Amino acid sequence: MRNDTKFQALHQDGILLLANCWDGGSARIAALTGAKALATSSAAVAWAHGYGDRSLLPTALLLETVRDIVHASDLPLTVDIEDGYSSDPEVVGQLVDQLLKAGVVGINIEDGGDPPELLARKIAACRAVADTAGVQLYINARCDVYLRGLAEPGALRVAETLRRAALYQQAGASGLFAPGVTDEGEIAALAQGSTMPLNVLARVNLASPARLSELGVRRLSAGSAPAEAMMGRLRAHMERFFQTGAIDDEQALGYGALNELMATRR
Repeated sequence: MRNDTKFQALHQDGILLLANCWDGGSARIAALTGAKALATSSAAVAWAHGYGDRSLLPTALLLETVRDIVHASDLPLTVDIEDGYSSDPEVVGQLVDQLLKAGVVGINIEDGGDPPELLARKIAACRAVADTAGVQLYINARCDVYLRGLAEPGALRVAETLRRAALYQQAGASGLFAPGVTDEGEIAALAQGSTMPLNVLARVNLASPARLSELGVRRLSAGSAPAEAMMGRLRAHMERFFQTGAIDDEQALGYGALNELMATRR
């Protein structure tokens, strides 16, 4: 089965968990720990290159990262492209064309603080490029109503998210991503209010994957959390080394195990 078909199918039953990675090495770790597909976090990729999030990463580095991940794993890959790194739908389409050629089968693209009509035009451009390439691109439309507080809490946020979802679906979106929603009633309303698979972002107060699946969620993303955890441990490890010279770490994989993992041909 082709990766684009496989990735589409992963959204049909149960719930797809995505522990977002940021390079070939973290992609191999994700695959080792049971990932069925790979996803990048825009923030994690930017941080790994020493850039801030919010479309500051040069797209050349994004493409380089994608090629490294595809080299490291044959799992289906979806890439967070933020706002497409441009306000011009045609330019966004050109980026997606390059990503498709690199082996990507899914993208996340967000509305942020821009008018939803702009994202709809970007989605349409992405869909046209994918259709020309003969790829069933999974376009996950990220709606930032919850993250940015773009409507009053409760029913109004649900309604505004679903209004945007309908616009994005008509333009060619495959899925709805509503990061920031945690209330079970609102999650269920979002899942029931759109025919697109619903993606939510992991939070400490979010229901379990099993419960989310019951509510209608089809995808749960870790977002930047794995990178935040890794960077936090790295900082603590380095601080300890500079203070004491110690390098022992019970959770370290060790040179041999890591080198064997990274050297394995996919």
